[in-house]
This record gives sequence, C-alpha cells and structure tokens, in this order.
Amino acid sequence: MLSRVVNSLLSNARLTSSIRPIAIQSLRSKATLPDLPYDYGALEPVISAEIMRLHHGKHHQAYVTNLNVALDKLEEAKVKNDTKTIIQLEPAIRFNGGGHINHSIFWQNLSANGGGEPSGELLEAIKRDFGSVDAMKARVSAMAIGVQGSGWAWLGMCPISGRLRAAACPNQDPLETSTGLIPLFGIDVWEHAYYLQYKNVRPDYVNAIWKVANWADVDARFKAARPGQ
Repeated sequence: MLSRVVNSLLSNARLTSSIRPIAIQSLRSKATLPDLPYDYGALEPVISAEIMRLHHGKHHQAYVTNLNVALDKLEEAKVKNDTKTIIQLEPAIRFNGGGHINHSIFWQNLSANGGGEPSGELLEAIKRDFGSVDAMKARVSAMAIGVQGSGWAWLGMCPISGRLRAAACPNQDPLETSTGLIPLFGIDVWEHAYYLQYKNVRPDYVNAIWKVANWADVDARFKAARPGQ
C-alpha cells in the first residue's frame, strides 16, 4: 500500500516537472522548495506579500522538510525490512508529499498577469464539459468554499476520457491519488492561504483568486494531460 502511495506522489511530481521542474525525482533524491516565478508581492492585491512569504517560505518549506525526513526513514525501514515502520510512515508521506506536490502546482497556477479567460482547445473543453467558463468557475469555487476544514478544490482532467471535472480533496491529499484526475488548476483553502487578508470570509478569497489565474500554465497542463500525449 505504501509503495503505491509513494509511486502516486512521484507520478504527480513528474507531471508537474514536465511543466516546470520540481525536486522529487526518486526516493534517493531530496525534495527541495521550488522558487516562485514571481516576487512575493506580485499577486497583490489578490494575495498579499505577507501571506505569500509565509505560505511559500514557511508552510511549503515545512512540507518539504518533513517529506525528506519521512523518505529517509522509509529507506532505512526498507533496508531493515521493518514492515511495521513502513506502514506507519504512510500518513506522513501522503500528507507532506501531497503538500509539496499541491503547492508546487499552485504557485505555477498563479500569475501577476493572470485573469481573464482561457483560449483555444482548453476553452472549448471547458465549454463542452461545463457549458461556459463562468459555469466552470462557479463549480470549482463552490467546491472550494464547501470544503469542510482544510483542503483543495481542483479543475482536473480524466486521463481516460479527456473530460474536465471539478473535484475537492481534504487536507493535502493529491488529486490524482484521491480521484484519478490529473490536476490542472487548484485552489488552496487551508486558512494559511488566506486568513491574514480575508479573515474567515473564504468566499471572497476564492472568488478573487480567479483574477490571478495563470491560464497559460493551465493550458500547458491540459495539453500534457490529454489522452495519447
């Protein structure tokens, strides 16, 4: 079971690295915090520099650090054939590995020059599967607002049918591991992503984040995820 979870996490990492490189490549290499493609203040006023600095430099870094610790322990347990410890490590690898994968996608999903609407085949796919861009945004936003506690809402693609779907995942569970969907655009609704600026009004944050959506990045993920690619 743990092997399947780790392989799923690494598969997500490789998908992300096909767009922009991140650190997980094998169990023997260290995960590292990816650089942001913009300054901490670049997404203001939608997301403040203070939130970005803490979110990236503290929270994401913690996932990376804890993932490396868990993977080191996993390698040691495998050498010792310590099945009990291998099983016990599964939650830490899933949580911290998922946090690393999810955030590595999230940073790229956003841009100071974002907003507006997608175009081309991505736009046509959204219209086909949701009716309109506004309908898609409403569906993903509703899922984000409706997450109980902490988690993520996603626009994802079924790798078999090529259809787009909205989905939500609790905590840091990766979309692909949880649902089989390939992540295209995610909204982080952990309170650390918005509370300093939006307080407890999650809907304001969720509705505002579309103003900095990086459709070029979403489009690249869409093209890479299409069946047959």
